Amino acid sequence: MMTRTLLVFASLLMSGAASAQNLKMGLGGQITSLDPHYHSASPNAAFSYTIFDRLTGTDENARLQPALATSWKMIDPLTWEFKLREGVKFHNGEDFTAEDVVFTFERIPKVTNSPGPYTSYLRGIERTEIVDPLTLRIRTSEPVPTLPLMLQRITILDSKTHANVTTEDFNSGKALIGTGPFKYVSGSSISGVKLARNDQHWGEKAAWETVDYRVVANNAARTAALLSGDVDMIDQVSSADVPRLSTNNAFEVVNATGLRLMYINLDHSRKENPVFITDASGKPLAKNPLTDVRVRQALSLAIDRKALAERVMDGLAVPSMQFMPPDTYGYAADIAAPAADPAKARALLAEAGYPQGFQITLHGSNDRFPNDARVLQAIGQMWTRIGVKTNVDAMPYGPFQSRASKQEFAAFLGTWGSAGEPGIGMTNTLATFDKEKGTGSINRGRYSNPAYDVALAAAVSEIDDTKREQAFQQVMRDVLNDMPILPLYIQKNTWALKKSIAFKGRADELTLPQEAKPSP
Repeated sequence: MMTRTLLVFASLLMSGAASAQNLKMGLGGQITSLDPHYHSASPNAAFSYTIFDRLTGTDENARLQPALATSWKMIDPLTWEFKLREGVKFHNGEDFTAEDVVFTFERIPKVTNSPGPYTSYLRGIERTEIVDPLTLRIRTSEPVPTLPLMLQRITILDSKTHANVTTEDFNSGKALIGTGPFKYVSGSSISGVKLARNDQHWGEKAAWETVDYRVVANNAARTAALLSGDVDMIDQVSSADVPRLSTNNAFEVVNATGLRLMYINLDHSRKENPVFITDASGKPLAKNPLTDVRVRQALSLAIDRKALAERVMDGLAVPSMQFMPPDTYGYAADIAAPAADPAKARALLAEAGYPQGFQITLHGSNDRFPNDARVLQAIGQMWTRIGVKTNVDAMPYGPFQSRASKQEFAAFLGTWGSAGEPGIGMTNTLATFDKEKGTGSINRGRYSNPAYDVALAAAVSEIDDTKREQAFQQVMRDVLNDMPILPLYIQKNTWALKKSIAFKGRADELTLPQEAKPSP
């Protein structure tokens, strides 16, 4: 009897130990594709970093770290040399070499129908040279001092395994073979993905034998899943749920000031016959009012950014008029978020020829970012108060981003998560869209300012770090005079997890299972 009891007890212990080796994650951001080069979006990137590795990475504070590349140096202003990690293998046993990096770079421009191309992270690369299997030289057409930082967004594929694969091959799981800390087992971006630890990974061994990687887009459902024990940790915690989770002894809430700027994107692609804009009585307008800088300034001055940050976002945001948060590289202390000034906004509208205002529809997502639909409603009310009657249309992120990338909207919620410096974001969101050059990859309003393009190109090419930062700050000051977008706030990142789990949180908001560990 005693022996049987001990066996049962031992069985329970083994069952508990096995359970403890599985991490169940409930994530708020919808994954739009499992192809690591299809759509540059944070939820897609976070998932791809579990399966695939990059040449460089960043820590939780967005500081650059070695990954598949162990070191790098600028040989001359147009040449970088990367030393690659020895002994790395893909999940199927293939060796990682410089040839795989070259193959990856060549594949990225060939990915079709991308709503957010990765070509922008290869901007300036003219050619690559394989010195030996573990040494790669990258030649650029102009100085690209931030190239190692840009390459931390590029996941590396196998030149043999992925030679002829399609985006659908990744989405089905067939092509999900990388060098990363986890291997693909089963599932999809819709149903959730099961991962297994890669015990041959070159880095620190992940704490979890398996991971249930699930998207739970609804805020209430995500919190409920944590409270019920259905998941062990969640991200993008609704600000309304933070107080009760913070006071619950079973859970820990983790915060990190983020690198994501939320802004309103405006349509610059149509000078005439605007979409989703009419005059005050509802009749079509021949001219797009958003092409007038005074109108853009009026819409900006109507927005109470402090109220958005403190009341709508419940304190989980910092009002901002620039890409970088305070105390980071490129932040300009003299660019402050302006106070709302409805009277001046109305005067600017009248001066621009719209004394009675006009009507507009403000679009955005309702399931991608914390309180995104609430933010849209609040801005709609603020614009309506100055005479711009605003209808709000918030929709699921998938169809929203697809339509936004096709320039279907007049005004919509936009965002950019920086990688530790402002140049990449300023190039991707505001530089003139040029597929060949890789500029303006998510410039969905199609803003184009040649003077900005020239000044920004000079800034990103400046090798001296101090001079480059000063150049970024001046470019930001100058472009704000034209108000191409309406910056709102820098988002704070929030996670909630069981007390049995330790997770630091990240400035770049990525929720990576390899960085979660059992609490000591």
